[in-house]
Amino acid sequence: MVTATFRFYEELNDFLAPARRGHEFTCACARAATTKHMIEALGVPHTEVELVLVNGESVGFGHLLAEGDRVAVYPVFEALDVTPLVRVRAQPLRHTCFVADAHLGGLAHLLRLTGFDTLYDNHFHDDEIERLALSEHRVVLTRDRELLKRRTITHGCYVRALRSEPQLREVFQRLDLARSARPFTRCLACNAALQPVEKARIEAQLPPVVRERYERFSACAGCGRVFWEGTHWRRMRELVDSLLAGQPRL
Repeated sequence: MVTATFRFYEELNDFLAPARRGHEFTCACARAATTKHMIEALGVPHTEVELVLVNGESVGFGHLLAEGDRVAVYPVFEALDVTPLVRVRAQPLRHTCFVADAHLGGLAHLLRLTGFDTLYDNHFHDDEIERLALSEHRVVLTRDRELLKRRTITHGCYVRALRSEPQLREVFQRLDLARSARPFTRCLACNAALQPVEKARIEAQLPPVVRERYERFSACAGCGRVFWEGTHWRRMRELVDSLLAGQPRL
C-alpha cells in the first residue's frame, strides 16, 4: 500500500466528500493502484477528467501510483490550451451525438430541438446505454456518477442541473455546442431528420386552424409527424436564440 496526495480542481470538487474539497489531502492507495482507480475511488467519474498531473508530469489513466506521489486532477478545459500534454482519452468525438439516461428525457428532447442526434428511451438500462456509447461513439448524459465510471464509457457528462432548460444550457456551455447546433432539423419524438414538405402533400393531416394559418411545414422521415411554426415553435425559437447569441457558426 502507498500513500499519495491529491488535489482536485474546479467542479470536480462537487464529487468529493466535503472535507476534501478545494485543498490537498493525503490518502492511502491500494497496491498497484492506477490514477483512474484512485480518482474514481474518491468519487469522481473518469469521464469528467481531462488532465492528470503526477509530480508535475502529465500522465494517463493507467499510470501506477508510487509512495509520496502528488496528484493534480483537472476537469475539461474551456480556454486553456493543453495540447502539448497527455490527455486522458485518445481523441475527441468527431461527430457529437448523445445517449441520455432515463432521468433526462426533457434534456434529450431539447437537444433534438437544437439538432443533435440524441438517443433516449425511458426503459434504457445502464448496460444498453454503455453498449450504445461504445458501438455508436455517443456521449453519455446522466445524473448517475456510477454509470460514468464504467470502463468502456470514454465520453460522458454528469448533468448537475435538475430541470431540462438549465440542463440544456449547462451541456451547451460545458461541451461548447453552440457552434455546431442545427436547430429544428430533428424530430423531437423519434430523433430522425426533418425535411421541408409542401403543404399540399400533408394538408389532409392538418387541423383546420393550422391549415388556415400556416404555410411552411417540415415532416419527419422516421415517424411521419408534421411540424409547423406555431406558438410552441416560437417559444422554442426564443430558447434557441438565447443559446446561440453571439456564437460563430461552423
